[in-house]
Amino acid sequence: MKDTVNVVVTGASGKMGRRIIRVAAETSGVCVAGASDQPGTDGVGKDAGTLAGLEPLGVVVADDLRKALEEAQGNKVVIDFTRPEACAAHAAACAEKGVPLVVGTTGLGEDAKAPIEQAAAKVPVIMAPNMSVGANLMILLARKAAESLAEEYDVEILEAHHGRKADAPSGTAMRLGEVVADALGRDLTRDAVYHREGMPGPRGREEIGMQTLRGGDVVGEHTVYFFGQGDRLELTHRAGSRDIFAHGAVRAARWLTGREAGLYGMEDVLRLA
Repeated sequence: MKDTVNVVVTGASGKMGRRIIRVAAETSGVCVAGASDQPGTDGVGKDAGTLAGLEPLGVVVADDLRKALEEAQGNKVVIDFTRPEACAAHAAACAEKGVPLVVGTTGLGEDAKAPIEQAAAKVPVIMAPNMSVGANLMILLARKAAESLAEEYDVEILEAHHGRKADAPSGTAMRLGEVVADALGRDLTRDAVYHREGMPGPRGREEIGMQTLRGGDVVGEHTVYFFGQGDRLELTHRAGSRDIFAHGAVRAARWLTGREAGLYGMEDVLRLA
């Protein structure tokens, strides 16, 4: 049995940060050893357990990840669900301190991905747009469907999230597009279509439609449509609670402990590769 994994949670004041703290505190073999958030955030200086609606854990939320890492003991793993710019800084801190990192932050551009990839040269890193077990199984099934249905079916991807989500399309939708494009021998940067209006003309054979819905309190929904002549296949995943992402992140943190430096995905954690 592995030793206790001491989790350090960034963005501790946010909705995901609080859920991760709660799930980690309630998971056997896992301990919340540290927490951080941006300076000036409401949770800074408060007990992480209190923030998550638990009894105090004796862990005060720091205003800098490096401070939290210095205070945390044992086999530490950082879990990051923040913003791209913050995540990039956290990756650099993990590389400097030699601490493994789980990245669930979405909307990562090349500028933000670079420090994460650099950190993976020094420490083990898991980067995944979706930590849900079901969503990652759906990604695998989407690849298999694209390989089997090939050029005979048109592919469209639809995602829906709450109105406060900053990035669009979602990281999961982009990942679905990437695996489908790869299976079909296409280039998503060239073949993705994000907008149709007016008289766009007939659908191109190579197109992969990427459509976005925003509103209400939708946690996350993704559907991949394979439209054929005479039938249609739909693969759908609906998230009903942020807890599924928190459980996946904590599972990833446990898996990451003791691994060699490198960049991993949830398919490695779930043995889907």
